[in-house]
This record gives sequence, C-alpha cells and structure tokens, in this order.
Amino acid sequence: MDTQEMIDLCKRHTLFSWSATGAVDPLPIARAEGIFLYTPSGERIIDFNSQLMSVNIGHSHPRVIEAIKRQLDSGLIYTFPGSATEVRARLAKKLADLVPGDINTFFFTLGGAEANENAIKAARLYTGRHKILSRYRSYHGATHACMQLTGDPRRWANEPGAPGFIRVMDPRPYRFSFGADDKEITENNLEYLEEVIMYEGPETIAAMFIETVTGTNGILPPPEGYLAGLRELLSRHGILLVCDEVMCGWGRTGKLFAFEHGGIVPDIVTMAKGLTSSYAPLGAMGLSDPIAQHFQDHVFWGGLTYNAHALMLAVAEANIDVLLEEGLVENAARLGKVMRAEMDRLTEKHPSVKEGRNVGLFGMIDVQKNASGEPMAPYNGKSEAMTRLGAFFRERGLFTFIRWGSFMCNPPLCITEEQLLEAFAIVDEGLAITDEYYEG
Repeated sequence: MDTQEMIDLCKRHTLFSWSATGAVDPLPIARAEGIFLYTPSGERIIDFNSQLMSVNIGHSHPRVIEAIKRQLDSGLIYTFPGSATEVRARLAKKLADLVPGDINTFFFTLGGAEANENAIKAARLYTGRHKILSRYRSYHGATHACMQLTGDPRRWANEPGAPGFIRVMDPRPYRFSFGADDKEITENNLEYLEEVIMYEGPETIAAMFIETVTGTNGILPPPEGYLAGLRELLSRHGILLVCDEVMCGWGRTGKLFAFEHGGIVPDIVTMAKGLTSSYAPLGAMGLSDPIAQHFQDHVFWGGLTYNAHALMLAVAEANIDVLLEEGLVENAARLGKVMRAEMDRLTEKHPSVKEGRNVGLFGMIDVQKNASGEPMAPYNGKSEAMTRLGAFFRERGLFTFIRWGSFMCNPPLCITEEQLLEAFAIVDEGLAITDEYYEG
C-alpha cells in the first residue's frame, strides 16, 4: 500500500481522536525503532514525544518483542478475569515490590482512563462518600466519569456529565498566581483548597485526584512542599489522595514514580502508558493496604472482560525489566539535566521563549507573543506562528505535540545525549520562526 492510499483509507473509514476527520493530516508511519519513526518512503523522524508520552523504553525493543512471542507460544493468551495465572501472579508481585509504601494490591485495566474510572469506584465504595476533587489543569481520560475529572477544554463538549465532581485551581493556574515562590504558592493554594473543602463538606468528599506532575496541560511539577502539604490536608479530613501517574510514572521524571519526588505515598495510584511502553494496552490501579483489606470483605463493583489479560501482563513484565535493567530511569534523571541546560540556552537566545519546564525527560516549552508573557496562541486556540512552527518540525523530521502556545519535549528514555542535542538543534532552528512574531 502506498502512502497516499494508506492515508486516504484511514481517513475514509476511521475516526481520529479529538478531531474533525476531514481536517486531519495524519503522519504516515510504517515502522519504528528506538527513538525513531519511519515513513513508508523511508523518512526518519525523531519521536520527541514518545508518541503519547508513553513509549518509555523506545520502539521495537527486542526483549519485549521476544516476551510477546514467548507468551503467544505458551498456550496462554487470554483467560477470564476470575482465573489465576502465573503471569498475573508474577507481575502483581513485581508491582508490589516496586511501588513505594503499602501499595501492594492491583486491579488491571486496558488503559489509564479505565484505571481512573475504577479508582473513582474504589474511593467511593471505601469511604462511603460521593464527591471527587480534581484540578482544572488536568487530564484524566476520555471515558464518561474521567471527562468530569478532567479540567481542560476537552471536557466542555462532554458536558453535562456525572454529578459529584468538584474542580479547583492548581498551584500554578494558567493566569492567576498564588504567590512569588514555591513556599508562598504552596501555602496559599492549600489554604484556598481547605476553604473549598469546607464549602463542599469534608464528610462528603471521597478523594482528590491529581496528576502528580500535570501532563498535557503544562508539564507542571508541583511546587516544593506541595505534595506533603496536600497529603497532610487530605488525610486530616479523611479524603483519599489518588495520584494519576499514567503519564508521569515509570521513569519519565527520573524516578520510578513522580510522587517519590515529594516524599509521599498516595492512597491509590493509577498507571498505564509506560507500564508497557504502549507495546500493548494495559493500565492498573494500585491500592494501599487499608483499602485493599476493605475489598477482602466487601465486593469491588468493577470489572472488565480483559482484566488481567495474560498477553498484556507479559508485555508489562518484560517492559519493566528493560526499564530497570538497562538503567533508563537513571538515564532520564541524567539527561533531564541536559534538557534543562538546553531549555535555559533557548530561553536566553530566543525572545519568543517564555519558559521551559522539565523534570527528568518530561518537558514543555512555552512560547510568548511579547514581554508581558502573553502566549503565542490563546488558551484552547491556535495561531499562525505555532502552526508554522509545527510545520517546520514535521518538515525537519521532529515529531512532537504543539498545544496552544507550547510544545512538548518528551523523548523515549533510551535517548542518548547526542540524539537529545540533535532534537534541540531542530527546536533551536524552529524558534527563529516564532521570534518573527514576537512583538518587542
């Protein structure tokens, strides 16, 4: 099949996410290896976003491919969720050993949204409360309840949704500021949050969901002291803390889980993406011991046909081994410093760069229109400058996501320093375009 036929058939017979299909210009991909994508014509493209911030170990790793083949040849591909399998036992024990604290029990799903849906159920069933807190600069998935957890504009077209969801401002909202430094921001945001809890009635709130590091809505690491302060505040009111690590977990931030940076352990953690590096669809909800013990004696009212699918679990097991044994978490921490230096260099060089943020290899650069920091494209909007920048990246063989006035810097964790600098050299060239639009 030639490239154009592939594109035409995909557009004619499939829907594309978050898009009017007629306006989509899909990237044709024939194969992928390491940090690179290849088009049918053989063009090499640097995957600077790990697809959807998910291919953490890089593409087509032979150890994972071999594990898939072994599982296929084992005679066990799928059994119903009420069965016990060796791969289920092994992976669950591995997760219990790796996830910090007393999170030792896991419910397997097909992705992050389903993990969060089931975390909502678990929190409500365990606490007997109904309301759920979440934040405006958040994304938790596209299923019905998760759309209401989500704060970003993708929620709007999915309203009205289920009741009981209360959204609050993040420590770093889009325009409003809680303070000038981390200490002030943390104190003011937590004081504000406690007042919201008072208005809503703490005895009615089951849990608060956070992306430990906010993902698509800014790559926003929590200010120093925030996670510990939030943990204490919620515990004081009997409200569970759920850390959504779907995007920021499994080494992306330079630690296995992002909540480790804050020295805390949540009551529930959700994960997907890097759990299998997207070689197969799999998510998981991890429960702390008190919650897991509750469901020893009480029914957990959740289930999926593909819960604990043997093939998917085998992929996760092999992926985790690669991540740990090849030092990819440590590589993310080490090259995160290189990314930080490159972001600082670009901020100094290009007037259109407002700020670069990263923790490990989880990064984003904000592009500004003027010295006042006005974004180069409006909230939930586009601009000619950012459209041209995106076209330049594609022309130069750099795949990433441009979102409003920002763009992502999230390569696979197997990237080398040389490859990272090659990617930032393309970014450097592209920012000359947005400099043309800078007013000042």
